[in-house]
Amino acid sequence: MSQNSEIIEVLNDLILINNDRVVGYEKAYDETDTADTDLRSLYNNLANHSRQHVSELTNEVNALGGEPATGTMVSGKLYRVWMDVKAAFSSDGRKTSLENSEFGEDAAQKAYESALKSENLTPDLRSLITQQKATLKTGHDTIKRLRDSEKVLH
Repeated sequence: MSQNSEIIEVLNDLILINNDRVVGYEKAYDETDTADTDLRSLYNNLANHSRQHVSELTNEVNALGGEPATGTMVSGKLYRVWMDVKAAFSSDGRKTSLENSEFGEDAAQKAYESALKSENLTPDLRSLITQQKATLKTGHDTIKRLRDSEKVLH
């Protein structure tokens, strides 16, 4: 059972990180100027990716007999408060939004790297987590590319 509990804990951490991403990107979508249709579309897609990840991870936790995590991580809540404060003093909302998104994406990548270090993951779970990490990495790289292009423009 201890092996299952450790796996459940790892999966629940990833559920919480993805819940943080959903909340963060919904907020970013709402606060992004409607003229920035590219960013609004990107944020919507990234939130949808995390919703899908939560669904997959929840199924795995249930299959292991665990209780899937709900809510967000405390660090995520602190991050969102910090993001609100930073945004309030920002003169360039688009650039700041991208910088904050990249910060969040870095945290998600670290969480997935940490999860993959678990020695108790089954090959199927390792494959699922690796695939989800790759999806998140694509989002991270898109955010970084857009952020870098903003630096060039300003």
